[in-house]
Order: sequence, then C-alpha cells, then structure tokens
Amino acid sequence: MNELLQLALVLLAGLLLGALFFGGLWWTVLRAVSARQPALWFVVSLLLRTAIVLAGFYLVSGEDWKRLLLCLSGFIAARFIVIRLTDMPVGRGAKHAP
Repeated sequence: MNELLQLALVLLAGLLLGALFFGGLWWTVLRAVSARQPALWFVVSLLLRTAIVLAGFYLVSGEDWKRLLLCLSGFIAARFIVIRLTDMPVGRGAKHAP
C-alpha cells in the first residue's frame, strides 16, 4: 500500500475515533440530563468510550509513533468538528442554568 494512502487512512481512523468519542459524550449528556441515575450514565459512557478509543489507537498505530501522532491529530480535529456540528454555545453569551 502506498505510504501516503496509509497515512491518510490513519488520519481518517483518528477522525472516526474522535467522532465516536466526542459524539458519544454529546449523546450521553443529552440522555443523562433526564435520567434517574445520571452518574451511572457518565461513568459507563466514559469507560466504554475510552476503551474503544484506546483499542483503536493501539490497532491503528501498529507500534509506530508517527502513525499514533497522526491518529491523535485526527482525534483532536474531530473534537472541533463535533463542537461545530452540535452547535453548543461556548464562551460569552452561553446560556447557563439559573
């Protein structure tokens, strides 16, 4: 496989892992707000999301630090994409609970 294509797939995998992690966090917050036991939602979600992402990083990196760094870059980029897509207010003008 071409080296450039392989690195592009690693970046894509990082984006997908980030979308899963941060999208899952957004989904958990939406569900936990109205749940009877919100702490349980958050703990189980954190453990599940972290286990999936760590396993994904391990499989994608293939013991190569450059691939791990590229995958992490995609993961971080996905954070900004999820924030933009979910349109959550940040900073000044954010609506807070009374």
